[in-house]
Amino acid sequence: MSEPRIWLLSAYHADSHAWWAEWLRRELPGQWQLFTLPGRHFRWRLRGNPLSWLDRLPHEPPDAIIATSMVDLSTLRGLRPELAGVPSLLYFHENQFAYPVSSAQHSSIDPQMVQLYASLCATRIVFNSVWNRDSFLSGIEHLSERLPDHCPGDLAGRIRPRCQVLPVPVQPVRRLGKDGRLILWNHRWEYDKAPGRFAMAVAQLIRSGAGFRLALLGPRGRRTPPSLERIRSLAGNRVLVDGHVDRKAYQRWLGHADIVVSTATHEFQGLAVLEAVSAGAAPLVPDALCYREQYPEAFRYPAGDVDALARRLEDWLVEHPAAPDVSPYLEESLRGKWAATLRQLLEGC
Repeated sequence: MSEPRIWLLSAYHADSHAWWAEWLRRELPGQWQLFTLPGRHFRWRLRGNPLSWLDRLPHEPPDAIIATSMVDLSTLRGLRPELAGVPSLLYFHENQFAYPVSSAQHSSIDPQMVQLYASLCATRIVFNSVWNRDSFLSGIEHLSERLPDHCPGDLAGRIRPRCQVLPVPVQPVRRLGKDGRLILWNHRWEYDKAPGRFAMAVAQLIRSGAGFRLALLGPRGRRTPPSLERIRSLAGNRVLVDGHVDRKAYQRWLGHADIVVSTATHEFQGLAVLEAVSAGAAPLVPDALCYREQYPEAFRYPAGDVDALARRLEDWLVEHPAAPDVSPYLEESLRGKWAATLRQLLEGC
């Protein structure tokens, strides 16, 4: 019996989306065909992917489709009617109902409507965290209340029975010799990760006279973020590494880190922190978002409270708890669950 033919559609192919797609193709059986679009021009990607793929997708339909939630699945199936009966799995790395809008963006419900329509037509809907699922369904309920008229009742209730939670598998990072006072920041230097709060906490640590070192990793744009400039100016030679390094160097720094910090205002799975914790770093994260389902209370501080973050860091530089168990998020724990979900999709279960 031949292996199933599976299309994997990734409309914003960057970072965790790319890692997840390659992991599926490598680890799960099937004749995989990967179709991607670059991770840029967000609004155009979200709305334009059916046009971008209109002449690129094969004429013969596959046995199953796995698409990220950036894919306008309903429009794609409308333009290609032969795809309407193909079992489809919609995977949510994020959802537009809970994604914070920056001051440089205009507010629009269009991204939310794309994901709503895609969910209504998908066979199975999978989220990378409980927080992602619940905030999406709650967002649909709130949107329904705002629409002026002719909106069918209980849209979230129609979608909920087809939902499940299945994280992106984390590749564990090897634990190396610990530094003792090395604080790690390994996120994007963008508004939704709130690096300005981290910079303020670092400033308070310096004023307190605490001894520490910093590993400043993660992507940054062409222009240096003001928060990063401030940390460089204040911390000086306390900064041991400062850059978006290659994978091998990245894993090496994670293996040495003692504490990993998040100040995020948006985090649907928090892969960067999970990777660091797999290497033995103690996480200090906001008491919000996906972190509540991942880490015990001892590792969470009041969200947005810079003073609380700085005080906890100062205490942890003297003594901090051991890293919590994140084995449920690792490849070994999730491989079988992903294989079962794919099998159920193909069998119509």
